[in-house]
Amino acid sequence: MQPQMIDKSTKFFVAGHRGLVGSALVRNLNQNGFSNLITRTRAELDLRDATAVHDFLTNARPEVVMLAAATVGGIKANNDFPVEFLLDNLQIQNNVISASYESGVAKLLFLGSSCIYPKFAPQPIPESALLTGSLEPTNEAYAIAKITGIKLCQAYVRQHGANFISAMPTNLYGPHDNFDLVSSHVLPALLRKAHEAKVRGEEKIIVWGSGLSRREFLHVDDVADACLFLVQNYDSPEIINIGSGEDISILELAALICDVVDYRGVLEWDRSKPDGTPRKLLDVSRLQQLGWKPRISLRKGIAHTYEWFLANGLNGG
Repeated sequence: MQPQMIDKSTKFFVAGHRGLVGSALVRNLNQNGFSNLITRTRAELDLRDATAVHDFLTNARPEVVMLAAATVGGIKANNDFPVEFLLDNLQIQNNVISASYESGVAKLLFLGSSCIYPKFAPQPIPESALLTGSLEPTNEAYAIAKITGIKLCQAYVRQHGANFISAMPTNLYGPHDNFDLVSSHVLPALLRKAHEAKVRGEEKIIVWGSGLSRREFLHVDDVADACLFLVQNYDSPEIINIGSGEDISILELAALICDVVDYRGVLEWDRSKPDGTPRKLLDVSRLQQLGWKPRISLRKGIAHTYEWFLANGLNGG
């Protein structure tokens, strides 16, 4: 199956368009003049239903599929619900990827995650680190599902000549993020905690872990821009990392968030809670060599996300 030229009339299907990444993909496509977009809510199309997905793609005939739909969450959610994180994601991926090939989709972009890499991978993490060591136990189910999605895309390339590519974004944040304290990732959780502590006049907030682990963060509008760049410029089945190329300790991140929110209380670290992977910074040299770099600084991105949170609240996602 040969790729075709991507132009403004190309028909895109963005799977998961209401989520953090999917909503950013739709914004980015619209901003770049791509108006022929197809989206479906979960109520309209359950991506875990193989027959429904196959029928939809066969009838809709998108030329490009951007697969951003997934069951996601932070350390606690991953640790508490491994069945859902494994089974839901496997079903979504298998259905969309296989039906995309069967319905004649010209190009598919599969969004993975930096958690596919071993817990003690070399830093920064090159794409070649995949499957070279044990995974972080707290998100192993999600990671295994994403690795399976990568391998399925590569299998379609090898066996059928499909133009299916896989991108591995780092930790993401931004508008439409999940701010639920039980299931969210670290940045939105800290943002909400700092905001609520400020509003209530609380003197301290409790943060999970030691604060010493290091993470890389990328604003979701940057990752959406990188995804469109890859759809237009990348045709290899080999995975490619998307990140900022810079990391920060959770302690430094918490202090930065408190500064942006203008919370002047004390941070108390609960060392009985897990830190997760000690460090996770992606090697983004391959993407940079292709000509893409992020535009949004961490401080600017957090401020933008806080503005969105204030305007939309917990029900804005």
